[in-house]
Amino acid sequence: MIGTKPSPEPVHVIGAGLAGSEAAWQIAKSGVPVVLHEMRPGRMTEAHRTDGLAELVCSNSFRSDDAANNAVGLLHAEMRRLGSLIMRAADANQVPAGGALAVDRDGFSAAVSKALHDHSLIEIRRAEIDGLPPADWRNVIVATGPLTSAPLADAIRELTDEKALAFFDAIAPIVHRESIDMSAAWFQSRYDKMGPGGTGADYINCPMTKEQYDSFVEALIAGEKTDFKEWETNTPYFDGCLPIEVMAERGRETLRHGPMKPVGLTNPHNPTVKAYAIVQLRQDNRLGTLYNMVGFQTKLKHGAQQRVFRTIPGLEKAEFARLGGLHRNTFLNSPKLLDARLRLRTQPRLRFAGQMTGCEGYVESASIGLIAGLYAAADARLQALAAPPATTALGSLLGHITGGHIEIIEPGARSFQPMNINFGLFPPLATAPSRNPDGTRLRGNEKTIAKKQAISARALADLDRWIADSLHVAAAA
Repeated sequence: MIGTKPSPEPVHVIGAGLAGSEAAWQIAKSGVPVVLHEMRPGRMTEAHRTDGLAELVCSNSFRSDDAANNAVGLLHAEMRRLGSLIMRAADANQVPAGGALAVDRDGFSAAVSKALHDHSLIEIRRAEIDGLPPADWRNVIVATGPLTSAPLADAIRELTDEKALAFFDAIAPIVHRESIDMSAAWFQSRYDKMGPGGTGADYINCPMTKEQYDSFVEALIAGEKTDFKEWETNTPYFDGCLPIEVMAERGRETLRHGPMKPVGLTNPHNPTVKAYAIVQLRQDNRLGTLYNMVGFQTKLKHGAQQRVFRTIPGLEKAEFARLGGLHRNTFLNSPKLLDARLRLRTQPRLRFAGQMTGCEGYVESASIGLIAGLYAAADARLQALAAPPATTALGSLLGHITGGHIEIIEPGARSFQPMNINFGLFPPLATAPSRNPDGTRLRGNEKTIAKKQAISARALADLDRWIADSLHVAAAA
């Protein structure tokens, strides 16, 4: 028909994890066709167990949902305002987790899979892309994640002339709820904090005396560990996901000030005695039959895991639905290789998203998939899309990945590392708050709280303006 705009070419999204799924959704929502490529189940990874889209392989937690006081909670709020499929599925499949947003793994993956399968503009192809995408794919998002298949990873490495950085990521065990001895353990959230769908008593807590803790630390350090292949021996860990035995090796008190800290909890079985350390377990599925050992990522061999973890009071007869594991992650030196719109500088038809870009965490990965999808959709419609403001969580994370990192070591070496969203990535406030609404001066921790809340309020206001000025204009065009 004369005057009808030609349909845009499809965008190819490689990888249907959280980033790829979110990218595909945003593209299709913008009216642009998508071909979503996923190699599972034809080819599995070391960590995935199903063929579901957006499968969660590590924790089931999206972390804090507090948009006023926590950077990841703010990122949740921004993604919701941008129509995120990942956040919609998470909200619909939440399980109690104190102040955090945790989800039923299977329900979450099923919700994402159904939405993508049902969308008329999304075609899902189950096959591995075992090299660089064909040259006639002119708009591509590579969102294959930290477990990118070797042939594609090798092709990207050759194209970028870079040695891919890598780090180890460890998985925490999951325990059957009915096997936990509740005469020793109890339900309580730290400081009785309530979260999405929670009651303030959302975690199972297992207390330890000093003697039990000391013996546990010794057993962790002595336990038989997974052997590394020769090419893995110099691969570092990401500090946000350290194996628990690696933490123990850093000092005997490290765990007490990390995942096993006893603060904000009172044992109702013995309320007058303060526990020396506490192990927490978080609900992992909607039925409440499975619980994840919080912070217990591990590289202990399976036999050692069962032996050592069953010394924890309340877990003496624990039955494990999944034991912990270890896998090797890879990511790009993004500040050097990618432009501000996540495109490979040497081949702009290729755009990257998710953990492969050097963001860390489910939410961060999905958020970078979201903005990559918006950029790709704008390109398909031959439109320009302004970057999200640097004052927003999305903009600050994107800025860090594509240029906010400062190289501070010897020429030729690289110090860029995976990063979770945090308030340190945001531009400072023009004027830091100094007084309460009633005019009294802020003191001590009040200043920190007020500063975070002001940064969050500024972010949401700036995001709303960006949506109105950029996305709505683009949609109308």
